[in-house]
This record gives sequence, C-alpha cells and structure tokens, in this order.
Amino acid sequence: MATKTSLKLTTPVEDLPGVGKKRGAALRAMGLPSVAHLIHLLPHRYEHEAAEAAISDLRANEVVTARGEVTATRVAGRPPKSRFEAVLMDETGRLDLVWFNGGYLRSRIHPGSRIRVQGKSRKFGGGLQVTNPTWEPLADEANTEPKRRRERLRPVYPGTEDISPRVLDIVIQGILDPAIELIEDHLPEAHRKERALPSLREAYRMAHRPESLDEAAQAQRRLAYDELLLLQLGLQMKRAYMERSVRAPALHWSKQIDAHIRARLPFELTMGQDAAVREIARDLQKEQPANRLIQGDVGSGKTVVALYAMLMAAADRMQGAMMAPTELLAEQHFLTLAEMLAGSNVRIDLLTGAKRGEERAETLSRIESGETDIVVGTHALLTETVRFKDLAVVVIDEQHRFGVHQRAVLRQKTANGESGGGADGRDRAPHVLVMTATPIPRTLAMTIFGDLDITTIRGMLPGRKPIATRVVEPSQREEVFEFVRTRIDQGDQAYVVLPAIESGGALRDVRTTAKHLEERALSGKRIAVMHGKLKGATRDQIMGRFRSGLIDALVATTVIEVGVDVPNATVMVIDQAERFGLAQLHQLRGRVGRGQRASVCVLIGDPSSPEAAGRLGAMAETADGFELAERDLQLRGHGEILGARQSGAPMFRAVELPKHLELLELARRDARAWIDRSPTLSNDSESLLRTRLWKAHGDALGLADVA
Repeated sequence: MATKTSLKLTTPVEDLPGVGKKRGAALRAMGLPSVAHLIHLLPHRYEHEAAEAAISDLRANEVVTARGEVTATRVAGRPPKSRFEAVLMDETGRLDLVWFNGGYLRSRIHPGSRIRVQGKSRKFGGGLQVTNPTWEPLADEANTEPKRRRERLRPVYPGTEDISPRVLDIVIQGILDPAIELIEDHLPEAHRKERALPSLREAYRMAHRPESLDEAAQAQRRLAYDELLLLQLGLQMKRAYMERSVRAPALHWSKQIDAHIRARLPFELTMGQDAAVREIARDLQKEQPANRLIQGDVGSGKTVVALYAMLMAAADRMQGAMMAPTELLAEQHFLTLAEMLAGSNVRIDLLTGAKRGEERAETLSRIESGETDIVVGTHALLTETVRFKDLAVVVIDEQHRFGVHQRAVLRQKTANGESGGGADGRDRAPHVLVMTATPIPRTLAMTIFGDLDITTIRGMLPGRKPIATRVVEPSQREEVFEFVRTRIDQGDQAYVVLPAIESGGALRDVRTTAKHLEERALSGKRIAVMHGKLKGATRDQIMGRFRSGLIDALVATTVIEVGVDVPNATVMVIDQAERFGLAQLHQLRGRVGRGQRASVCVLIGDPSSPEAAGRLGAMAETADGFELAERDLQLRGHGEILGARQSGAPMFRAVELPKHLELLELARRDARAWIDRSPTLSNDSESLLRTRLWKAHGDALGLADVA
C-alpha cells in the first residue's frame, strides 16, 4: 500500500488507499492505471456542494447535504423500473429519499445504515424529499465528533457503471497533495508570468480542488494552453524540418504556361478557382515542398484546381499523381481528367488494385520510365512496386480518409525514385496537395491540419443548381415516397439513406425499408441496397449500375457519403435524419444536384433534443457548407468532430473550441517563435518539454525524422 511519502506518479492504482484489486481493475478499464493518469483526469463540471445541515434546517428547491441513520427502506414497482425508497433521520427530523431504477440499492442501504446524502430537495407531503441523491456510507461515529462536510465546489468526473464520479473524487482527493508535489513544469516561470498562467502544480490543484469557479477557469486555461502549445510546437517543428531538410522541384510558370493549361480546361475558372490556382502556382515555383489543403464545398470544382497543379508538373516534363480512397472514386477522377485531356499530349494512367498481370506491369513500366505524366489511383500508389521517374506533385482526395502516415509515405515517393538527398544534402520530395469536400471551421483547421497551408475555394461551378431542402415529420413518410415514385416515373433516380443496415429496435434500417419500398410505394421499380458490410468490389459494382441508370432507387447507409457523380440522381431522402451529424447531412445532400435538373433533399425527422432540431433547421436554412461547419462546431463541440474527421486528430482534455480560439492563436504564435529560436528543442532547459511533446504527438506527426 502506497503512503504519502512513498507515492510516485507511476504508482499503480491498486496500491492506493481504498482502491484494491476490484476498483483497480475498473480504473484500468477506464484508462487510469497510475497516479499520473488520475491527476490528468479532469472534471467535466463542478457542483456546488452545500455545507452539511441538520435536516430541520434544510430548505426546498436547493442542493442540500445531510447525514443520518436510515430507519426504513422499501422497493416499489417492478424491475427494471423499480424505485428504492428510504427514510433518513437525524436528531432534528426526517428526510425522504427516492432512487428511480434503484432496486439494486436494497443490498447496499438498509435500516441501521448511517449515510451522507446530497441532492436537490423538494416538498413532499408535509416534509422534504431528495430524488436520486448521491450518497456514501459513514463509518461508526459513536465515539467521535462527527466530521461535518464543509461547503465546496465538488469536481464531477466522468464515471462508469463500476466507478462512480463520487468514488473518483474520493480517490483523487486522497492523493492530490503529495501527487502534485511530484509534477515538474515544462514552461519557464517568465513565460508563464507573461501570459498570466499558473504553475502546472497549481493548475492541477485548482482543477481538482478549486476554491472558486474562477480558479477552475484558471486551471483549464493553463492546461488547455499546454495542449495547444504542444500540438503547435510539433506542427511548427515538422514544418521547419521540411523547410530545412527537404526540397521539391521548383516548377516553372509563365503566362504562356498558364494560358496553355487553361486552354485544356472544360470551362473558364470561377473567381474562387482562379484565386486557388494562383496561390498554388506560387507554392509550386518554390523548392520548399508545398503542403497545402484545398477545401471547397461540394460542387466548387476542386478537381480542376488539382489538374492545374499536375499540368504544371507535366509542362516541366515531370509527373503528377492523384490518390482517391476507393477504386470507384479513382476511376471517376481518371475518366473526368481523361475527358479534359482528350486530344492533348498529356499521358494519363489509372492504377488500382483491380489492375493485375501484364496490364499492371505495363502501367508500372510507363510510370517508372516517365512515359506517364499523370497517374490516378488508390492506396495502390503506396506500394513499393510503384516507382516514379520524376514525381513533382501529389494530390490526395478526401484527406480525412487518409492518415498522417499514408501522407508521409506518399512524400517519400521522391523525384527520380531517390531515397537519399540531392547534391545539397537535402532529401527530395514532391509537392503535396490534399483536398476535402468537408468544409472545416477555421479553429479546427488550425488543429487537424495545422501542418498545412489552407486554400479555400468559395462559390459554385456555373450550372450547378441549388438543392431544395425540406424537413418533414415521420407521419409524412409515405407521401415522401410517393413523390420519389413520381420523380422516378419522370426518368430521375433517387437515394434513400437510413441509419442502420438492419435493426430490431428504434432505428429504421436499409433491409426493412428496401423490402417495404419494393412491396408498396416503389413496387415495380429497380431497387438496390448498399452498406458497409458488403465487399468493396460489390459496392463498386452496385454504384456502377446506379451510375449507368440500371437502378432507380439506391437504399443505403452513409457509405454513399463520399461517392461518384450521378447527374441523373435528383432526389435524396434521409430517414431519421435527426440521428445524423450536420456535416454528414450536408455531404449526403451533396450527392444530388450534379446535373441540369432541379434536385430535392427531404429530411424525415423527429428531433427529440434542441441540438437535433438545430441541425435539421440549419440544413433547411442554408446550403453553405462553411456556415454549416461553424454551426456544427457550436452544436457538437470540437471533440466529436475531431474524432470523426481523422483518426490521427489530436484528442484534447482541457481545450474547448471555439471557446479557446484566442488561446489557440496565442499558442500558435508562441510555437512559431519558440521553433525559430530552437528548431529541435535541443537545449538542456527544453528536455522536459521535448519529452512531453514526443509523448503527445511524436508518432502522429512523424517527429522521429525531425531530430
């Protein structure tokens, strides 16, 4: 058993007072194996815990704390909705207690038990009742002066079925004082004082045992700053390394080259596209490798911007490559680009896993010899067998489908197939452009894609018609499908999206809905289902048939969120739309509206929360993906969005965006200045900061090659 003098940050939780093997296993299951992990667990809110009072002094409609003896208990109702009732008495009066769904308490609380309770009181009969109070057993107090609990801000931790927030509070408070004395600060005192930041020890004390809400806010500010600074230091260190150690081909650009490229494009560039290609062209003329995110709403014309960049490489007798997350998307990009380049001297090839044998060998030979100017493919481009003669520009489509490591592998497909450096000692790497059709709020872009410069394409391509969006109640479901039948009768096609593949519960699912449509509203129409459990080749085949007009209605899950263009698909029905995120809804809506006919998106929803209602309302009000992205951030917060966007995205404990936007800007400025002074954090005084940076982001950011 650990004592205050023997305690270390690495002390296992099982060795802490009051924990033991059973609670220790539960804490480990929560990802809390040691003292350090417990200290790093931050409360998600605070409750005002009133000072204990005699029962006769308690008032209605307040959070009260009282202690006493349980004099009677009973279980009322049937499981699983049974409730547990108890009577608590002290020398001054009676307090009624009730726990809904609390039948399990019959074996824990019984007449004669002495307990302390806290909860919201209300008038009940002639006295007071507390509903679902928190409680804790009290030791024998017969021969001791009762230790009355003082008024305080009680931290509320994210508990589980096995470990309650109250137990976490007790365990953490028991080790807090000796534990925080072991914490070393990685920020110099002068740096902290200039930014009005408390020491790390004091920050953790204020987080777990605040004297006021202001102290809790100070703690969060320091800990959030640390998280943001570490991330920004990693991003700036990686950028500095690329500038210092890696060079890319400096591509030529002139008015003649620009005019020649534009002549190959199928239409005049929009203002947004024009601004984007000028920005990218400036990047590609430098030896510093471009590392740029191109974000644009559905229909903004990102593919043409990417083609411009790859044609700059071709104009310099070098190569360009585009990678898509699926074979079907790669094939679509290939066909689109091939159509634009028809009649030109630019040679374009497709390389996916489906290419085998002699055909694949010939394609690989053309790529390695430089006969191929532009290659479009899937992750097959990452294999060792693919070698380029002179790769200058890499375009990655749908960035959030690729991890940081995959981006790094593509960068390593260096010019002339070299793995080493050039004459100047610097490694060679292609320029990298990544594209996303999922608009990203600026605050998130600075975190998820902080290592990238960002180009935003505003506006839509000419000819893209706005999509009418309607929100209807479930009672109108049959009317919606009658409308779908009418549009199919007119020669159009439709998507119907459901939240589940199959479901025996409250979720509407693909299989049941498809069967229902075949038998009723869409009987006689050609219906197919598509979902994530189907093999990739099967999904590609179904999508190919839909694109060819051989399927009238595609009943699917969100597997179609990122898909091929089907200009004839003009209707999108999303059932139980309240169960989808705002970004998802917008992406699904973007599957239609790609042809000349007016398109409609119908959201069938029954929102049960203000947040869900807000999502559906926002969809009906605007089609601007950037505005929706900002609303999504406000509705859901950054945590859920980060997790959905990219598996390698940083996970924050203290940061709340957009609340901490100013703190993010400060951390970014500080990180830039710090890396300018010390590009690899190699000074002795920075060793702890460097260690914590490597632990937090070393793998995700690929910092091993930096220093």
